[in-house]
Amino acid sequence: MPDTRVHRGPHPDDARLFAPDAIPALRQAVTDLSWLEDRGYNENSALNLVGDRYRLNTRQRTAVMRCACAESALGGRRQRELPTAAIRGQILCLDGFNILLTIEAALSGGLLLEGRDGCLRDLASMHGSYRKVTETATAIQFIGETAVQLEAAGCAWFLDRPVSNSGRLKTLILETAASHGWNWEVTLIMNPDPVLAQSDDVVVTADSVILDRCRRWFNLGRKVVRNHIPAARILMLG
Repeated sequence: MPDTRVHRGPHPDDARLFAPDAIPALRQAVTDLSWLEDRGYNENSALNLVGDRYRLNTRQRTAVMRCACAESALGGRRQRELPTAAIRGQILCLDGFNILLTIEAALSGGLLLEGRDGCLRDLASMHGSYRKVTETATAIQFIGETAVQLEAAGCAWFLDRPVSNSGRLKTLILETAASHGWNWEVTLIMNPDPVLAQSDDVVVTADSVILDRCRRWFNLGRKVVRNHIPAARILMLG
């Protein structure tokens, strides 16, 4: 069935799954999963154990997984995270779909999750295909305006080539940059993860695998949301 969404907004079950009375169990589940990960448990096995204990459904388990972080990994992420003042004159290497989906979700009233590492993550998924939504152009605009405010030297976007419509998104991003005179480039690549993980520039992502391997990173997603989308629905589970 073709994807006909025009927004990346809230799931119809989110009001129930993430209602106030469900939050204590979800937060405890994040704590427990982080504890298990710190002790070498396989993530999937640990998630099943925690999810069964708290009787979480699939969407709730995804939220818990995206917010959890072992203490050992958390220390490394915090050590490599750059403060706002350090971004001036730096090139930002963006995990393109990662940050774009999050900002689109924030703009359309979708639920954002703040994990233990302070990163904002959405519950959206692409399943190998990206579809432009009503909020896409605004999301790109807000990312650019925030980079300018930070006085970054430019942005290097990396998009997954195998994802359908990545070429069209590249064109939109470059057109937006050209209209504002922003120093941006967009690269389509089979797998951006290892490139970002090995980059000497400042990495922008909320992907845990990249965060645990990259040399330095900046929490641009949170900065964009705080600057431009103050009414975003953020659930703190970390």
